[in-house]
Amino acid sequence: MEKISLNRYLILFSLLLLLTLSAASAAALGSGGKVGGRKEIKDVENNKEIQNLGLYCVKAKNDLLKKETPGTPPLVFFKVVHAEEQVVAGIKYFLRISAGDGDGKVRIFDAEVVVQPWAKSKKLISFVPSGRAK
Repeated sequence: MEKISLNRYLILFSLLLLLTLSAASAAALGSGGKVGGRKEIKDVENNKEIQNLGLYCVKAKNDLLKKETPGTPPLVFFKVVHAEEQVVAGIKYFLRISAGDGDGKVRIFDAEVVVQPWAKSKKLISFVPSGRAK
């Protein structure tokens, strides 16, 4: 008799565990795509946080240019035109930034920046001319 009730408890526990894991997985997928995947940020032109991140990226790139190639005219930030985010060890943002170059031409750049809010840090990972159209 003890074997039967023990088996029932094991089966019940296994089913409960399976349901819990399924629900957690469905909740993660339902909240914006696959876990760890990129998610588009809507209405970036009116999102102050994203626009400030774009400004940070241009300033950080200008600091690098000043060190690597002194005399290069700085970029002038205009706006972020597209953004995506990915949860990593913090939040990694993929920004498409409109900026003016030294010749006064508007150019589009792709930037990656990682923000760790708990550490109050942000770091520019890459900033390159975009291969995509505006």
